[in-house]
Amino acid sequence: MPLVEDTFFLDPNFQGSLQSQIRQIVASAILAGRLQVGEKLPSSRKLADHLGISRITVTLAYHELVADDYITSANRSGYFVSETAPTVPLPAINGEMENDTVNWDRAIQRNFTGGKTVKKDYNWRSYPYPFMYGQPDPNLFNQASWRLCAMQALGKKEFDSLTSDYAEQDDPELISFILRHTLPRRGVLARPEQVLITVGAQNALWMAAQILLNSDRSAVYENPGYHGIREILRHTGCVQYPVDIDHDGLPPDGLPKGFDALFVTPSHQCPTTTTMPMKRRHELLRLAKAQDFLIVEDDYEFEMSFIKAPSPALKSLDKDGRVIYVGSFSKSLFPGLRLGYLVGAEPFIRQARALRLASLRHPPGYMQRTTAYFLGLGHYDAMIKKMRTVYHRRRQVTAMALADTEMKVAGSSNFGGSSFWVEAPKGIDTEVLRHRLADQGVLIEAGNPHFAGEDTPRNFFRLAYSSISSEKIPEGVRRISQAIKDY
Repeated sequence: MPLVEDTFFLDPNFQGSLQSQIRQIVASAILAGRLQVGEKLPSSRKLADHLGISRITVTLAYHELVADDYITSANRSGYFVSETAPTVPLPAINGEMENDTVNWDRAIQRNFTGGKTVKKDYNWRSYPYPFMYGQPDPNLFNQASWRLCAMQALGKKEFDSLTSDYAEQDDPELISFILRHTLPRRGVLARPEQVLITVGAQNALWMAAQILLNSDRSAVYENPGYHGIREILRHTGCVQYPVDIDHDGLPPDGLPKGFDALFVTPSHQCPTTTTMPMKRRHELLRLAKAQDFLIVEDDYEFEMSFIKAPSPALKSLDKDGRVIYVGSFSKSLFPGLRLGYLVGAEPFIRQARALRLASLRHPPGYMQRTTAYFLGLGHYDAMIKKMRTVYHRRRQVTAMALADTEMKVAGSSNFGGSSFWVEAPKGIDTEVLRHRLADQGVLIEAGNPHFAGEDTPRNFFRLAYSSISSEKIPEGVRRISQAIKDY
């Protein structure tokens, strides 16, 4: 792609000829890496017209650059950055720009870094045994149908959904599908005024925390639990109470007194995948009313119910409007989609809508409409049906492979899912193990970031089967087992 002449400007204070200034502009851009090898420069005529100078001046400058091997001339095709153009090594970055005199320690009033989070391997597809949680298998995603839906959303009839500023509103077709199809499957009935589209579940959880909490309030979350919750709560300044889970998830009798909000994953506990019994769910709701706290329910991955039907969502049992429900299409479609939704009482959703408007206005309308078509035309349900069959088989293969090792399944959903929570023998640090396994082509997710505090167990990890074929699972598990023996 040729560079446009609009990126070139003359400096009226430059000491030297126009020809030498043009030469310096191009050479400096190449040395700084702003112009890459093979990029086409503007033609001498276009650049001369843009700068208001003689074309011969530009041509002579280009000839000098060719002579110095900064650019090369292709017959009748123009000028391009040379493959052997001079380069200079980039300076070491020390965290401050050369002329930066700002005292950032004083200027930054809130610290958003330093949290304990899961390390993501973004090149995971290059590994032969990727037990990576939350990553899509391209062989299971219906790319052809998604492409058709995307093209339909780009059509002339859909110009408004593609280009309009929705402001505080959402795509009506996507909202309609959620209300008529998605939520009823979880036993939840809602009106359009009670639903808000978000940029994934993370954004939904963040908005809920921002609305419900501040430095004078407190929140409870599961331990181990979703690592992102700790960071979200930390940024609100609230008092945090991690509550240890057991084999049935969060124990209601372990809750402290006098807190304001509970963040919980009852249907599919993160990361153990344990399902909370109905008796506990009813007790949580009873306590919420008696002690006057709200519940934020993250109901992720309920679609992966291939063993038996999932338990009703906590929101479906709520008669007092105390449960705020968080759902997401990013887990079942693909994580890069970043589309989720909040369901709650109208006063809460009004605040969430205003908060979203102030921060990002709304998720892209084009993505909302494409997703609405993919869901509404039945492609989503067909894909989920296929995924359930494949995941069921992979789960069986993984369980059989783990049964012959020293590893123990420490948490397992009774309806399905896409991963196992695994306990390695005492003394194994799975963060160290993760690095050693990566050298052998195996990727796992170390479990320590899911625990609150510093002095926490380090021998747990999450073993996902969503992104690895059944054929590769036994060998991948064997390598993990061998690495533990060699630890």
